[in-house]
Amino acid sequence: MSNNKHESFFNDVYDVVRLIPTGRVTSYGAIAKYLSIGRAARMVGWAMNAAHGQNPPVPAQRVVNRNGMLTGKHHFKTPYEMEELLQLEGINVINDRVVNFETIFWDPNEELSL
Repeated sequence: MSNNKHESFFNDVYDVVRLIPTGRVTSYGAIAKYLSIGRAARMVGWAMNAAHGQNPPVPAQRVVNRNGMLTGKHHFKTPYEMEELLQLEGINVINDRVVNFETIFWDPNEELSL
């Protein structure tokens, strides 16, 4: 992927993540599917790893793995920051997993239309 395509993809990911409502989460795979890149959840993860410092800010804490696990937590300033940010939004986390994940899951394929 060229630098321009890489940057464009990351910006597309950031645009979707900025639409996730406070108190909701989505998965890397759901974003990839919404952007029509199917099984490219890992690429969405790379974008999230690079999201810190973006303007406007990207609420990267709202993106978790398909099981609700905080797999991206090590890319925050501290290993606890992702959980703390989610808790500030009213999202409970136990053992690095979002409680009631299925209930608060936000699916861009259902919530947004291209």
